[in-house]
Amino acid sequence: MAQLKATPKRGRPAKKSKNVLVNSDLSAPIKDTKTIHHWTAPKGGNVYLLGQNQITIFDEETGKVREIRYCPGENSIFRDEQSEFSTKSPIVFRDKNLFVSPSQPNLQAFLEKHPGNHANGGNLFYEVDNSPKVQETVDEEFLRHDAITLLRSKDLDELMAVAISFSIDTDRPANEIKHDLLLKAKSSPQTFIDSFDNPVVAMKAKLRQAEKMQIVKLSEDAIRWYDTNKNIIIVPPGKDPMDIFVRYCLTEGGAAVVAQIDKELG
Repeated sequence: MAQLKATPKRGRPAKKSKNVLVNSDLSAPIKDTKTIHHWTAPKGGNVYLLGQNQITIFDEETGKVREIRYCPGENSIFRDEQSEFSTKSPIVFRDKNLFVSPSQPNLQAFLEKHPGNHANGGNLFYEVDNSPKVQETVDEEFLRHDAITLLRSKDLDELMAVAISFSIDTDRPANEIKHDLLLKAKSSPQTFIDSFDNPVVAMKAKLRQAEKMQIVKLSEDAIRWYDTNKNIIIVPPGKDPMDIFVRYCLTEGGAAVVAQIDKELG
């Protein structure tokens, strides 16, 4: 157990202690000193003052019921370890929220041990766990940044292939196509990034171009050569013709068809 400040003699101001504040597990220092802790009082109004009059808790370390209170100038939240000159400070939730900075470990310890804390069976307030949400937001923002950077770095030919795979109209000025790709990069950054290394995307872009150039034609029942109307493959009922055609062209059996398409596309 960490050392705590000794009770000063009556009539003498207590010397400031450099000991670390421990919470009644007060057996270990307060953790996560870089985090701003967010507390909320659901039933509070615009201004909610948390009471501190004779707040007691059972301290498992000492086996005693002890009074706690928040005194900014004290290292401990236990009254019997505070100087006789210690002064309480009001704890105010504004618009139901209270933010505790890393420089207020004693306030954090007081709230953690307060019987009104939901974690202790109370119903007055609780600490909001924002860490997973914050990390998720940071990851999403970095991913969007990577997608936008990729969009800026790729040449027009690569961008056109990806645009075609996303069914973006490419019969428009390049800036308009890039604008639509930017929207895609922002809304689905991981899908956008993966598309540049995805053989399915590249093949789909090639086949859409072949369809546009009237080399092949896609119908609900079959994929055919445009000029001869001969079947390339049959499309099973209820299946998407383009998906079936892409899968076929990525197999060894479709190699000859792809070679012919490449030849006609020049």
